[in-house]
Amino acid sequence: MKTAVLTLLSLHLAFWVSCQQNNMQEHSYTNHLIHESSPYLLQHAHNPVNWYPWGEEALELAKKEKKLIIVSIGYAACHWCHVMEKESFEDTTVANLMNKYYISIKVDREERPDVDQVYMDAAQVLTGRGGWPLNVIALPDGRPIFAGTYFTRQQWIKVLKGVQEFYEKNPEKALEQAMQVAAGVHRLNVIPKVTVDTQFDKKTLTTAAQDWVKALDERLGGRRGNIKFPMPKSYRVLLEYAVLNHDQKAQQAVLTTLDNMAAGGIYDHIGGGFARYSTDAYWHVPHFEKMLYDNAQLLALYSDAYRLTGQQRYRQVVEETIAFCNRELRAPEKAYYSSLDADSEGEEGKYYVWSAAEVDSLLGEKSAVFKAYYDIKANGNWEAGKNVLRVVTSIDELANKFGLTREQVQQTIDEGKQLLFTAREQRVRPGLDDKILTSWNGLMLSGLAAAYQATGREADRQSALKLGDFIWQKMWDGHQLFRNYKNGRATISGFLDDYAFVIEGYIDLYQITFDETWLRRATELTGLLDEHFWDEKNGLYRFKSRDDDPLYVDKAVIEDNVIPAGNSAMALNLFKLGHLLDNHDWLARSDSMLAIARGYMAQHAAFYYNWLQLYQYRVVAPFEVAIVGPEYDKLRLQLAGRYLPATLLLGGAEEGTLALLQGKYKPGETYIYVCVNKTCQLPVQEVKAAWQQMVELRK
Repeated sequence: MKTAVLTLLSLHLAFWVSCQQNNMQEHSYTNHLIHESSPYLLQHAHNPVNWYPWGEEALELAKKEKKLIIVSIGYAACHWCHVMEKESFEDTTVANLMNKYYISIKVDREERPDVDQVYMDAAQVLTGRGGWPLNVIALPDGRPIFAGTYFTRQQWIKVLKGVQEFYEKNPEKALEQAMQVAAGVHRLNVIPKVTVDTQFDKKTLTTAAQDWVKALDERLGGRRGNIKFPMPKSYRVLLEYAVLNHDQKAQQAVLTTLDNMAAGGIYDHIGGGFARYSTDAYWHVPHFEKMLYDNAQLLALYSDAYRLTGQQRYRQVVEETIAFCNRELRAPEKAYYSSLDADSEGEEGKYYVWSAAEVDSLLGEKSAVFKAYYDIKANGNWEAGKNVLRVVTSIDELANKFGLTREQVQQTIDEGKQLLFTAREQRVRPGLDDKILTSWNGLMLSGLAAAYQATGREADRQSALKLGDFIWQKMWDGHQLFRNYKNGRATISGFLDDYAFVIEGYIDLYQITFDETWLRRATELTGLLDEHFWDEKNGLYRFKSRDDDPLYVDKAVIEDNVIPAGNSAMALNLFKLGHLLDNHDWLARSDSMLAIARGYMAQHAAFYYNWLQLYQYRVVAPFEVAIVGPEYDKLRLQLAGRYLPATLLLGGAEEGTLALLQGKYKPGETYIYVCVNKTCQLPVQEVKAAWQQMVELRK
């Protein structure tokens, strides 16, 4: 018995030693990123570079050892980030240089947008351009003296040696360079405070919008250029402007953009969802990464287009995009992960492209129709033999060409899509960035709410409500909102956009439920923002709380990009909450913020689109439509199914607590009250009658 036990122990010991040896062989190096939760940081945890995460430990060590700092910033779905890691950061020669002369910090830009923004500004000051990976070299106190994006191995070695030599031989010049860069970044972020002007004229609005439309591609949609980004919220704003101001040219510009995106290769015709951007002017070949923030905002845009036009193609995009998000980005907790990589098996787009032979083998004799519809060619429509699916013809044209009925063609396409989807599921999937970001999930709240309004699918409303509860239960601790969540932990304090987009999402949840819980939560978050983020001197919200560790320069952002600025989102939130809750202080603050941005908006509306939307609301006051009574939910859904630009919905089975609802409840009856600036039309009981009142008021 004793011999058997000893033998068993020996076997266990041998197995343990073998495992340790295998682990050592698998990972020759382990650095400080091993304790992080970000998938992007963990990808670098076994580089020979002695990486640190952004934080006090690395910054204090740089000061103590008087070493320059490398701040290398990227994200999990970034193709060239992976390339530079493989070429340089996995190379021991490069690593030895970095470890000897520098303190190296890796940053996930999606977790730390504050760090990303101030160092991207430095890159703009130093080089006039930016992008990712972003590689910055800074003094031990964090002030940058060099910046660039992707470097080959030899280029990076040259940079490492050159900057270190410059710092050693010319410390005074290095300090002077740092001071000049910091001053340049400060100038970029100076936003002069102006006197509040409450005169909002339509001419300023229309001139800004029409100048914006002139920059758009009339034939292909999007802004003119060889690379095209969806910019979903900007087109949502422009569509609203077009309808409110009867601007057919602006409306057509938006719909042309939506049509070309939905037909192009930027849209995943097999699995749904959009890639991040198109590498050409035709929306054909995408950069294949899929981001939650794009798809969340595109849900809202296509939902609006469907409500306006009734075109089933727009609804199909909405439903397929939700299916993609729920299938591939949804966490078990019912929140949403961040992104999918562009690459699989080390090759960009491999998961998504097809050869003609593959399609022939899957579809057999029906492949000719399918290939004609999606532009699938024997020699490929992209790289050699590879096809990025895009719609290049119509169902009717194919029916005529192949002598089939319209229904037969549609059935062939639908069946073909399912066969390709099933086959694609067997491929090696792109990498998943499974961190949950508060701000992007806030955008998803609004996307799901808009989809529910457009389609009436109860499953979408339930998804939105579960997501809203998750954020409140897991990302909020009663004192602050957190930025990130992974493995049951939320670790980074929230930034302005986290608060702003969740508040916006909660306002939207109220409007699809009339549950005042969401307004109470939005109010609580707004109060915390006012206390910890508001900068009285600038008249704007800071990007990060004054309680958090400062960076080398403060930053307040008003320019809208593919994701709106936190300040513009909050100005709109204050306007909506001010109306819903009768809070005049918030309405006044919204006006004061708009006054700061209106000059920029007038000159560059495409990049200050949220401000244009707010300006529109000050030119044409929004409707406040109250629906009160037992049938409120049915009537609300009927009304919201129509496109309702500049409209706030409120109500419930009874009056609730909102001031505008008081005195409007009639026992056993449901009435709709169409109001503007709290002045209401006669109550009606049918959606058609309420709609007619709204049409008459907007004439």
